[in-house]
Amino acid sequence: MKFEAYKEILNQFESENRLRRIPTDRENPERIDLSGNDYLGLAAACKDEYPEFIRRTTASFSSSASRLLASRQNHFSLLEEQLEKLYRRPALLFNSGYHANVGTISALSIPPTLIVSDKLIHASIIDGIRMGKADNVRWNHNDTSHLRKIIEKYNDRYDRIIVVAESIYSMDGDLGPLKELVELKKQFPKIILYIDEAHAFGVRGEKGLGLTEEYGLLDDIDILICTLGKACASEGAFVITSPLLHSYLINTARPLIFSTALAPINAAWTSEMIRKIISMKNEREKLKEISKDFRNFISRITQKDNPSQSQIVPMLIGDAGKALQIAEALNREGIDALAIRRPTVPPGGERIRFSLNATLSQCELRKVKDAIQKIVK
Repeated sequence: MKFEAYKEILNQFESENRLRRIPTDRENPERIDLSGNDYLGLAAACKDEYPEFIRRTTASFSSSASRLLASRQNHFSLLEEQLEKLYRRPALLFNSGYHANVGTISALSIPPTLIVSDKLIHASIIDGIRMGKADNVRWNHNDTSHLRKIIEKYNDRYDRIIVVAESIYSMDGDLGPLKELVELKKQFPKIILYIDEAHAFGVRGEKGLGLTEEYGLLDDIDILICTLGKACASEGAFVITSPLLHSYLINTARPLIFSTALAPINAAWTSEMIRKIISMKNEREKLKEISKDFRNFISRITQKDNPSQSQIVPMLIGDAGKALQIAEALNREGIDALAIRRPTVPPGGERIRFSLNATLSQCELRKVKDAIQKIVK
């Protein structure tokens, strides 16, 4: 009896076509992978470099302790210094984007603080808000008029208002209204701007520093969260912020304090990847072009406007069972594009999520389009 409730929950998930299973290994050079976040193709392209990198690096395979206790700090410090030169502000490494968001948001959540977050922010930010002690309100997705009304209503009641958004949203692939958020911050000095650039780092901006770089807003955002396991083809995440908040997070962010740090070799590899990313302007331009073309194709197929403005392109289905069927049909055609179901998306938002990368050839894209047309018909 003590496990029966868990079994009932799993049975309910299965009846609703949303029972998850960890997929088997799908790595195959003949398949087209549109399920991962290797947006620049670095993970695939640099595999052959790794043995030589291992031979020449002095980095250890284990930190053996948390960042505050580890004796091996050199490669972490070198990476943070590299990032600080790029962003002109201190950087702090975390083990993952989830750790960075949970740790940073919860640490900042001291009364009297109000957190005002976009309704479509990532689950890691939601969990960080839940862990913290601040009040919170959610604003309608990308609706800065609604956000302004909330700020005007609560501005006199709090010492600080943390406005949270993403630069590229992971499910719809649309862009956050960063310029409008900066304008709001100028009008309301209590605002602290918190932007998650997980899906923009490496992909947008002259040097790949994100949408904030592309828009010329790097100095206007108080807190930037960037992940290293997507376009950067490594592991971990980093926070860019002021010297004051950098020191504050070192002393208060629980995932940093109480987690064994990444292996130093990950930090050393990340430094190598960032040096490559900075010069990959052509790949970023190609990714923009093929993403625009693919968005237009999906719009024609579905006869609906597509929300995407990036390399993440959803094909909205609206039914979990049908989404699973389409994903399986694509799988039989040698294409990996997964069905996204709730709670990742709201009910009715079930979809196939196509995650494009700069290595895709026109021949491969043609094969994907032909397969989609065949399946939809």
